[in-house]
Amino acid sequence: MDMKNAENANYTQKDHEINITKIEGVEILPSKKAMEKYEWTQEYFKGEPKEGYFIWIKEQIDFPVTTCMSIASKSVSQNLQNLIIIEKGLKVKLQGMCNSIKKDLCGGHTASGKIILKENAVLEYNHFHTWGKEDIVNTDYEFILEKNSKLIYNYKIHSTPKKMKLNAEIICLENSSAKIKIIGDCENTDLEINDNITLKGKNSSGILKLRLVGKENAKILSRSRITTEAECKGHLDCQGLPIHKTAEMILIPELVCKDNQSQITHEASIGKISEEELNYLKTRGLNESEAIELIVNGFLED
Repeated sequence: MDMKNAENANYTQKDHEINITKIEGVEILPSKKAMEKYEWTQEYFKGEPKEGYFIWIKEQIDFPVTTCMSIASKSVSQNLQNLIIIEKGLKVKLQGMCNSIKKDLCGGHTASGKIILKENAVLEYNHFHTWGKEDIVNTDYEFILEKNSKLIYNYKIHSTPKKMKLNAEIICLENSSAKIKIIGDCENTDLEINDNITLKGKNSSGILKLRLVGKENAKILSRSRITTEAECKGHLDCQGLPIHKTAEMILIPELVCKDNQSQITHEASIGKISEEELNYLKTRGLNESEAIELIVNGFLED
């Protein structure tokens, strides 16, 4: 999702200014107005939301619903509560972008929310973050997957802020499935990730995949967990690649089994760039920095 597409987003917020483009079969409101209009949303919001979006997809649509949350002015702080609801049997794509327009705005971005997939719903959600070097970012999302629903969630951090904390909780009910991928290209940052999949329903499944690169002055702490509470399957795959001597990286994978009929596995590694691969790329005409960048891109997209 590039900036040109972001300008045409269905819900755009620049600093605190909001613009909404209507879609037939989809209700899009600021969260505060949604809570006033629908009392039942109170169970999903934590108190009265100050800002943020409500997206209720009621009918099948054949194009992605897009959101863009931007910091455009110095020292702006956003405090968002978002709620997305996908109705039964729908197959939907979402694209979200959160960013700073400039690198030196010293902004704050706090976002929490819930994403509800009703029975038999399918959601593919691509979420991109691009921040300035002095921003502070906190995100905290919960996904609830009802019976037979399916989630594919790709979360990409293209450029990291000064400090960032990401919490993600995925609850899978009967026969639902979640495939989560978190990608971080990290430099001059203090990044903490806490991501959890809880397989509550029989025959549910979850795959959690992390690819994290540590460049100059990157400090990364990632805790990943899969918990089984019924007969189900899960796999956790977290890999880190520190490429600068000042990078620090801690990966903590955790498997919690509460049902002896479940099957969960994990693989975790922190590695380094292969000298053999680096030398090969140099023989193909790339300089060292170009070769490293190519290897990093391949690692992140693996």
